[in-house]
Amino acid sequence: MAAISINCIINGGNKLGESPVWSAREQKLYWVDSRAPATFRHDPVTGLTETRAMPSLVGSIGLRSAGAGKLIVALRNGLHKFDFDTGALTFLSDPEEDESENRFNDGRCDRRGRFWSGTMNDVRRDPTGSLYRFDPDGQATKMLGDIIVPNSICWSPDDRIMYFADTYRMQIRSFKFDANNGRISDETLFAETRDRKGRPDGSTVDAEGFLWNAEYDGWRVVRYTPDGRVDRVIELPVSSPTSCSFGGPNLDILYVTSATQRLGEADLAAQPYAGGVFAIHAGVVGLPEPEFLG
Repeated sequence: MAAISINCIINGGNKLGESPVWSAREQKLYWVDSRAPATFRHDPVTGLTETRAMPSLVGSIGLRSAGAGKLIVALRNGLHKFDFDTGALTFLSDPEEDESENRFNDGRCDRRGRFWSGTMNDVRRDPTGSLYRFDPDGQATKMLGDIIVPNSICWSPDDRIMYFADTYRMQIRSFKFDANNGRISDETLFAETRDRKGRPDGSTVDAEGFLWNAEYDGWRVVRYTPDGRVDRVIELPVSSPTSCSFGGPNLDILYVTSATQRLGEADLAAQPYAGGVFAIHAGVVGLPEPEFLG
């Protein structure tokens, strides 16, 4: 196994860095700071990072097939189309407009052009959240309920399995996935972290079908085998990694976002890279990021 390299490529001190997404079209990395709130675009060749302020808390983003700079964003008040270059926002759907305490959190596109995103109570940790599937026309379908903090939305390379985590229940679950109609069934416990401090946050799947998970409060990312066994652990210099995805020209860089929220002065002094974005070369190749067809 080749040596693993870990580099903090953007030491931005994000309050809650989330949702890293690699655009193969642009060869650039997008991600958000949920609580700034802001969306970022980074060019690894020039080192330039662009920032766009968002009008409300942003939980996650996805690419759109409409072209460069075209994103789908899950804001506090629902799903919007977003043009990074012009800043234009176009409302699509808000299935929880009457849930004043809820906000959208993790989200990702599936390979049929749908966007999945979950909601959570942002006032207290009550299980009032849900998981929604947004079709290209913006129509929302509730897929799961009774959720505390939704994360880890991703799919196996053959599209037969969907993964999902409820972070505060310290579990990653797997479902049978019907890619044709976007349905999930046969929920199974994939992995849990009750035996350690870290909680399962954002995930991605590599080309071999192994799941990578960022462990919030765990100082690490963990690679799981397709049957849920821990295959590899990569320790990080920050306590709160939040999400991960593969990118780079060869999709062999694991990008990891992190957070500074809830860290005191002593914590921040001990973690100078907290809230930064990390690039990990782990000798593994990822999969192209799907795009929203709306």
